[in-house]
Amino acid sequence: MSDAHEPRLLIYSQDGLGLGHQRRTTLLANEFLNRCPGASALTVSDSPLGKFFASATGHDYCKLPSVQKVGPGNWRPVSLASSFADVLDVRRAILRSTVQAFRPDVLLVDHMPHGAMGELVPTLELLRDESTVVVLGLRDILDAPSVVRERWQLEGAFEAVERYYDRVLVYGSSDVFDVAAEYGWPDAARSKIRYCGYVCSPPPVVPESVRSRYLDDGGEGSLVVAMAGGGADAYPLFDALLAAVPAMQAAGRCHVVLVTGPFLPAERQLDLVRRAEDLPVTVLASVSDAVAYAASADLVVAMAGYNTTAEILSVGTPALLVPRPGPSAEQQMRARLFAERGWVDWLRPADLDAESLGCAVIDALHTRSAMRPVRPPDLSGRTTGTEWLIESLDPTSSRMSSVADVPDGDYLLA
Repeated sequence: MSDAHEPRLLIYSQDGLGLGHQRRTTLLANEFLNRCPGASALTVSDSPLGKFFASATGHDYCKLPSVQKVGPGNWRPVSLASSFADVLDVRRAILRSTVQAFRPDVLLVDHMPHGAMGELVPTLELLRDESTVVVLGLRDILDAPSVVRERWQLEGAFEAVERYYDRVLVYGSSDVFDVAAEYGWPDAARSKIRYCGYVCSPPPVVPESVRSRYLDDGGEGSLVVAMAGGGADAYPLFDALLAAVPAMQAAGRCHVVLVTGPFLPAERQLDLVRRAEDLPVTVLASVSDAVAYAASADLVVAMAGYNTTAEILSVGTPALLVPRPGPSAEQQMRARLFAERGWVDWLRPADLDAESLGCAVIDALHTRSAMRPVRPPDLSGRTTGTEWLIESLDPTSSRMSSVADVPDGDYLLA
């Protein structure tokens, strides 16, 4: 679709009621722009927060009316009083007109090959006669294999991959989770998969003030940072951790920082602040650099979202993961698989209470913190994924040869 214009990347990102998808796509857009000076990247998303994360020059944001998935194949508008069908029509029209006007060289579709309830299909049909390279980006674990197989077959997702996409970038490693095998990808779609490694931020500059802000002048005690991404369903974790602080203090001095996330309900936030007043606990809605906080901590207690987990691993801080109980099995699967490799500790959500969590934190701080994984995960997804996108800009490469002729992008854990 491109003529004589700067390189253009368009990103479609759904699931806007969390921070994970927006975080990952912003990292990829920033890397793309850093490597292609003068390029443009436009993200089309429905996040109520707008462009929440800092982004590089050349990146802008187009907002769709927000919708929320309330069950498999079941969606509803978040703000508008209109019917979901009417909102879906508006979103389809915005997507199609944006692609026609922006004329991207590369379209990166995040997570859903056909879009929410198939909203992206008219746009994908439009692009079949254009030169735009269409790429699907997937985190490795989406849900339990039986759930994904059923939904993707029912919704025509596999057919969409075969019909419309030139390449599929999996943000993970097949050594951890083989997407094609676990989710039953047909051969035609399977041949398009390239594993990139896990996507995370560049290494942070960790100011000494992060630790000195919460520990005394001598640096005595441990700094525990708890975080849960957007935080919409994080209250049970924070509630149990606050109740466990006296036991943690009895085992050794510590200060706890709760980074609740912007989606934790206000009344829950106020409850945590009130309860923390007489404890060595600081409650923050958000921080400007969560990765720096994780790097400064002696232990991170977190839910098991993709981005939170990858960025904890990137700084090497011991982590205790407490995945959400549902409705998706994604976080429990990730926590279990990562714990099996020695990268993290985890507590099953069914076991979450103050006593169990307190014991797990004490154990992680005073026993397991000396343990390190022998073979760390591949965390090159941000750079490797961007390299695939930039390669797609090469006008001398045909769309099919760009998929078939590139060596396998799966990196072994080293």
